[in-house]
Amino acid sequence: MKSLPWLLVFALPLTAHMVSMSTGDLKVDGDRAHYELRMPMYEVAHVREPEHTLLDHIRFESGGAWGKPSGQACRQEQDTYVCTVDYQFPAPVETLQAECTLASVTVPNHVHLLRAYRGDKTDQAVFDLSYTQAEIRFRPPTAFETAVREISAGFKRAAGGLAPLLFLAALVLAARSRRELVALAASFLAAEALACTITPRISLSLSPRFIEAAAALTIAYLAFEIILLPQSSLRWLVVAVLGLFHGAYFAAFLAESGYHILTFFSGVAICELLLIALFALILGRLVRVTFLRHAVPVAASLLLAVGVAWFFLRLRA
Repeated sequence: MKSLPWLLVFALPLTAHMVSMSTGDLKVDGDRAHYELRMPMYEVAHVREPEHTLLDHIRFESGGAWGKPSGQACRQEQDTYVCTVDYQFPAPVETLQAECTLASVTVPNHVHLLRAYRGDKTDQAVFDLSYTQAEIRFRPPTAFETAVREISAGFKRAAGGLAPLLFLAALVLAARSRRELVALAASFLAAEALACTITPRISLSLSPRFIEAAAALTIAYLAFEIILLPQSSLRWLVVAVLGLFHGAYFAAFLAESGYHILTFFSGVAICELLLIALFALILGRLVRVTFLRHAVPVAASLLLAVGVAWFFLRLRA
């Protein structure tokens, strides 16, 4: 029974998606606006009455008044669920306050990328469970504002999914010394950066379901290596190969957002390095406790079970 809380914690990823993203385009013309929401069909399965619920969880304010929606319509286009709506405002729109709570009706790590257009002026915002409001100013952001926005977006994406967190935990478990931990972290980050660089240059398109299933397998395989190949001398190479799949998730976000890879991935790297340091500190404290000296194989076994179960669950989804 003492292991039950740990089993519950490690079972949480089975109820969430690693890749959970939707996009929206808002086109403003005077005192009217047209909005189009695009969401993968596998996300819509979590939503009750999506033809009403989705558009109820995103709205826009201008001039102190919420836009009045009309003409709402939703339809399926192959693997994408598309919803459109028109908004009427009391006066021509200069700035907008956008509110998006889609993460509360889909999955907790859902990300919505909003692009707004008014003539030749554009702006965009990213929403998630903790960031539900944004101001759309329809002016080109400064270089500093762009850098801060993209770095923070990379930081949030790295910390916002359970699959990346579990893999980083497995990476720390796989390190048998501080020197090896540095080597594993460096190879992992290099592989992610490589995936972000080369994915847009190839015609191969990876579906969110494939990326998520592959991420589950990376957790399981690294855990398998920790348990059954404790003396492996090429663990850094294994981590690098597995890191390519995690980099594919960030590449998908980069493709949708249009962010610069340098600034966005800087945020990813900062977050992952901080998390690796935190996990290493926690693990170091645990292994010093007498009755937890077997913490590494026990934790690796749990990660292996979760990774395999998650993989087969996503294949059946």
